[in-house]
Amino acid sequence: MRRTGQSLGLILAALTASFAVPSWAEPTRHGPVVVELFTSQGCSSCPPADALLHDLQDSPDVLPLALHVDYWDYIGWKDSFARPAHADRQRVYAHHGGRNMIYTPQMVIMGQQDVVGADVRALRAAIAVHDGQAAPVAMELKGASNELLLTPAPGAAALPALDVVLVRYARAQSVKILRGELAGHELSYANIVTDMVPLARWDGQSDLSVALEPAADGLEEAVFIQEAGGGRILLSARR
Repeated sequence: MRRTGQSLGLILAALTASFAVPSWAEPTRHGPVVVELFTSQGCSSCPPADALLHDLQDSPDVLPLALHVDYWDYIGWKDSFARPAHADRQRVYAHHGGRNMIYTPQMVIMGQQDVVGADVRALRAAIAVHDGQAAPVAMELKGASNELLLTPAPGAAALPALDVVLVRYARAQSVKILRGELAGHELSYANIVTDMVPLARWDGQSDLSVALEPAADGLEEAVFIQEAGGGRILLSARR
């Protein structure tokens, strides 16, 4: 069900060409653009968006995350990756955006803009909005000690409370869907979120050190800084 073709490839090449590569070895004021896809194995409109997430997976400049929701389970197939917390997160975004509904496939970019999940051009435009924007905080990982250091940027304006969030995700898994709207298909999913772990609440005004557990076996990890209560994502980095 992957969507292919020269035009898609050209758009994706342009989409990912201009972002600065994040680093956990040095303090940074930028990071990959976080793209959260709300999707479901029970949604017949979702495979093109799932394929698009695959195409973004290897970009060092975009952090694509698949958050599977459970509200389509009633139509005959229980999504094996779904978490109720993912639908709750989507509802928070809808509230902040003044929307009275949630849907799949939906992509939310840096906690701020939403686009229909398979709309490549709209996604490209939304990501470009964040190209080159400096974050008001900086983040550094000391790999030997698994210590995350956060510092406010010099001269940055006062910030609301910030959440430091660790996200764990499986790089790729395939699923044979036996019932529901996609019955009979075997689909591949990328960057499947398994956990979003709040690490700390930060005022953004003073330095903060956060101890990280060793990385989980078989999963990839990233950290992002987000305005408390599901607001803007200010900064992210892969672990």
